[in-house]
Amino acid sequence: MTNLAHKNISHNLKLRILDGDFTNNKLPNEQKLAQSYKVSRSTIKNILNVLAQQGIIFKKRGAGSFVNPLYIRNQSLFQSKENNLDITDNLNISGQKMSSRLITYNIIVATAELQQNLFLAKNEHVYEIKRVRLLDEKAIAIETVYIPVKTIPELSPAIAKGSIFKFLEDTLDTSVSKAFLSIMADSSTFEDQKLLGLSNVEPVGIMEGISFLDDGTPFEFFNTRTSYKYLRYSTSISIDNT
Repeated sequence: MTNLAHKNISHNLKLRILDGDFTNNKLPNEQKLAQSYKVSRSTIKNILNVLAQQGIIFKKRGAGSFVNPLYIRNQSLFQSKENNLDITDNLNISGQKMSSRLITYNIIVATAELQQNLFLAKNEHVYEIKRVRLLDEKAIAIETVYIPVKTIPELSPAIAKGSIFKFLEDTLDTSVSKAFLSIMADSSTFEDQKLLGLSNVEPVGIMEGISFLDDGTPFEFFNTRTSYKYLRYSTSISIDNT
C-alpha cells in the first residue's frame, strides 16, 4: 500500500471522527474497515495503531477501538510516555517529599460529560476526590479526579490520601499505562489563592485529561490546578507525519 493511500485513509477516518460518524464513539472492527476501504486488515491495523499513538483513538482489549473524547473537545493532545503517569510525581521535586491532603471524597452519579469521558452508562457512579498535593508540606496543586466505582470498588478515603496508582499496582495487579492531556494556563480562582497561597494576580497551570489502564480501560478523568511556581512537567512526544 502506498504512503499516499495510507494518508488518505487516515485523513478520512479523522474527518469521520470529527463529524461524529461513529455511534457511541466506537469504530467498526478492523475487518469491516478493511472491507469499506478495500484494503487488507493488516493495513487498517497499522493505521489504527498510528491514530492511537496520536491520541485520536484508544484501543480497549477485547472491545475494539474508540474515539478519544478529549480529541473531539480539544484536538491538541499529546501522549505522555513517562514510566510514572501520576502527574504531580513528574514535577520538579528532587530531594523533596510529596504528600496529599484529602479535601473531599464523594460518590456521585456520573454527569453526562463523565459518562462520555469514561465510557460509562447512565446512572453509573464515580468517586469524586479532591486533594491538595503538598511538597515538603507546602501546597502546590489542587487535584480533582473522577474514577468509576466499578473499576476500583476498594477505593476508601484512606487510600485516596496516598498514591492511588501505587495501590493499583500493589493490590490489584494492574497499572495506568498512558494518559492523554491538555495543558493550559488560567487566572487563579479564590479557592486556588486560598489553598495554594497565591495572590489575585498570580496564575495557575491546568492539566486535564484521561488516564487509561494497561488493558485500555479509561481509569480516571482528572483536573489538576498547579501553582505556576511549581509547574515543571516533562514528557516525550511522538510526532507522526501521517
